[in-house]
Amino acid sequence: MSAAFIRTAAAHRAPSPHGSSTTRWLAQAERLFTAAARLGHDGVGITRESYGDGESAVLALLREWAAERGLAHATDHAANGLFAQRAARERPRIVCGSHIDSVPHGGNFDGLAGVIAGLLVLDRLESEGVHVPLTVAAIRGEESAWYGKAYVGSSAALGKLKAQDLALRNARSGRSLRDALVAAGADLDAIERGCRAPWTQADAYLELHIEQGPVMVKQGWPTAIVSGIRGNVRHNRIVCIGEAGHSGAIPRDLRKDAVLAVADLLMRMDRHWAGLLAEGEDLVVTSGIVTTDAHEHAVSRIPGEAAFSFEARSQHPATLERVHALLVAEIAAVAGERGVRFELDRKIVSPPARMDPGLMRVLQDAADAAGQPCPQLPSGAGHDAAQFANAGVPAAMLFVRNEHGSHNPHEAMDLADFVAAVEVLYHAVRRLA
Repeated sequence: MSAAFIRTAAAHRAPSPHGSSTTRWLAQAERLFTAAARLGHDGVGITRESYGDGESAVLALLREWAAERGLAHATDHAANGLFAQRAARERPRIVCGSHIDSVPHGGNFDGLAGVIAGLLVLDRLESEGVHVPLTVAAIRGEESAWYGKAYVGSSAALGKLKAQDLALRNARSGRSLRDALVAAGADLDAIERGCRAPWTQADAYLELHIEQGPVMVKQGWPTAIVSGIRGNVRHNRIVCIGEAGHSGAIPRDLRKDAVLAVADLLMRMDRHWAGLLAEGEDLVVTSGIVTTDAHEHAVSRIPGEAAFSFEARSQHPATLERVHALLVAEIAAVAGERGVRFELDRKIVSPPARMDPGLMRVLQDAADAAGQPCPQLPSGAGHDAAQFANAGVPAAMLFVRNEHGSHNPHEAMDLADFVAAVEVLYHAVRRLA
């Protein structure tokens, strides 16, 4: 089990002003996070593959916990998990949700914290005899690490998963997303017809999530309200094809070195990034995969082929379009100068999203009622909330402070901070209901 989780689980024992509900939340949160960590521990960190066994095991854990408390549970046509009070039969006006998958060797809190938070709010409402039209959604397939596409579960629930998405293949196993969905119990016919799950017809979508950067730790903020979510444009795989040759026999001006061509291209894009930042643009650029064929590795061989990924993120669609246009232009320039060619896979775009001002005010009022300071902060990472916002569902997010970033085994969310954020979420749900 990750050292970060053990440290965090022990850190929650500081006294709290919120009384018995906080004590109960601490105990239940520790129980659920500990059990989930055991299910997902991979020897390094946490692995819960999208539509895989680890993700399914955590969903089963949450169902068992909900059943113990008399909460109803079901799945939609995309195999997302849904929880509600048995007596609340109204259309789900409020949804609290997040994802339950993780990146390979990730952390225990990314996504799962939001689902557990919603369940704790639901359980408290049930124990108080307060019935509200609240659905807690445990959303599958949010991480792009597995199939090269983010938001699979929410896209399918919203009727927006495309036929070409179903053909995407798992980066590790090679299994198609179509087969993975079927194996997880999803209704492929409904997905292909673009059916929208009833629970997505909500008046409000609220998502609690750990911050995945260092800002809140640096500023000393336990909680924050998200103002907006960056979108992204990406290519999962771009291949540069040059010409292999003997390292000692071919002079520089006659080489078609794929590795140097890729390095040249990426440095050009880095300079564009710096220039756009100087103009005041919001932008981050990443190539998280750069590789050559291991079967052809040799110290004395000029590499004839190299592959890489490319991703740009921004709060502004025009910036994303501009960066992609620069990428295409520089690819043409490098190809001409170095005698190579590039093959690009499908361009995948996830648009930015703005959070709903009315819901942000509700969260702020709820934070004030809970005595919890909540400054505003934009999100550089993507979240399912962006899918709902861009589908016309008013959405808002609450961040929880988290040390050491995210997408690594060292996520370190203090459970005292988590419970403080759950208190804000609880008051927000009560106000909306």
